[in-house]
Amino acid sequence: MSARNPWTVFSATSTGVVAVFLNISGVNVALPTIARELGASAAQSSWVLLSYMLVTTALILAIGRLADIVGRRPLYLAGYVVFTLATAACALASGPELLITARTVQAVGAAALVTNTTALLTDTFPAASLGKGLGLNATVAAVTQAIGPLAGGAATTLLGWRGTFLVTLPICLVGLVWSAAVLPRTARSTAPRERFDGVGAVLSALALAATLLTLSPDVLAATGFDGVGPAVVCGVVAALLWVLFVARQRRRPSPLVDLGVLVHRMRGPLYAAVLLNAAAQYAVVVLASLVLQSTGRHDALAAGLLVSPLALGTTVAAVVAGNLVGRVAARTMVTAGSAVVLVGTLLLAVVLTPDGAYTGVFVGLFAVGAGTGLFMTPGTSLLMLTVPAAQRGIANGVRSALQNVGFLLSTAVALGIATGGLSGADRADAYSGALSAAPSALGSFGDGVRAALVVLSVLAFLALAACVALPVRRSTRVASTTPEET
Repeated sequence: MSARNPWTVFSATSTGVVAVFLNISGVNVALPTIARELGASAAQSSWVLLSYMLVTTALILAIGRLADIVGRRPLYLAGYVVFTLATAACALASGPELLITARTVQAVGAAALVTNTTALLTDTFPAASLGKGLGLNATVAAVTQAIGPLAGGAATTLLGWRGTFLVTLPICLVGLVWSAAVLPRTARSTAPRERFDGVGAVLSALALAATLLTLSPDVLAATGFDGVGPAVVCGVVAALLWVLFVARQRRRPSPLVDLGVLVHRMRGPLYAAVLLNAAAQYAVVVLASLVLQSTGRHDALAAGLLVSPLALGTTVAAVVAGNLVGRVAARTMVTAGSAVVLVGTLLLAVVLTPDGAYTGVFVGLFAVGAGTGLFMTPGTSLLMLTVPAAQRGIANGVRSALQNVGFLLSTAVALGIATGGLSGADRADAYSGALSAAPSALGSFGDGVRAALVVLSVLAFLALAACVALPVRRSTRVASTTPEET
């Protein structure tokens, strides 16, 4: 544990959380304006979101392990520098291709920030107050997500699509300087001479990318490879890469991923729940934002305000969960959270339509957010306290990777289903908020959104099943669990 005051470290890592989540939530709301002002095609509009998530997901495992070896601080600061420079490049992009490229670089920095934040806090906070620290970290993320659509929508309305990146830059600059000043230098592996498995890192990144392309045919189609054949090829390649990766990890004395981190009666179902919950809830904001702007009745600012109940629910539930950690079993809280997400997605499948009333949408969004907030804090605390300190980077890296796989799948699958019944021109109009000129297309879009939310509800049900499968034992009460207890 670092001698640095944990709340000082928390103040530094919170700037990174704010920068990343403000950018993510702002871009989600600004997407129709980006598509319209840059003249982006439907495929390019999708890749503004998907390129960021794909690269972040592919790098998280490697960065998590590298942080265990060389230390959290240098990786975190390097990621902050990359994220800051790439955010400036996004604001200066002159076309969709350059914006997608800058978003790809931005994702490299985000991966380093996201992977190291939880590990830095776990290294710094004592076990007795870790739940509170992680709970407040989740609260900062939730509050930022609540402010993000509003800030992004306002900036987009006043400054155009570049505004959503410009509002992030001052936070990045201040946060980078403060983090360099206060982050501890002692948060590094107890085995610093271990060698980084570069080949394993490449195999895992390629395997993740191939898997995501296999499971998301619309993402594959956006690259120009449409039809069943390319998806089958990607599936075969993904399977081969995973076999090679696992075989290499079993032979390596210092593997990228210690497979024992995954094969565990507590962490196994918990990792499954992380993946499925992320897949169930992440695309809800994107779908709601597109639906609310699809008829032209709402601009980016109004849409940001109207989708904010989800982040509000996350904020409230994260605060409650942080106070309950140590007093209520983590298994109970993550199960309840998954159940509430399921209720929210089912309600939205009924009420979220281009011409529907907003009251039910508010309740559904708030429920999805509340369930997410109730799941995050106890789930993360439980995971981080069931691995030794030297493995926290990769354990959290696996969690972050699975969460980001869920985010990417959620976005790709939901957008693919929601716009699948539209022609190419109508699909572009759906992204740019101009479907009101085609009533029949608007109806097809509404049906597609409903089908997408049904699929998200199925994923939420599977997440609930994974939580129910968690063993009932003393270690599910987070405060009484030591880091080495397995």
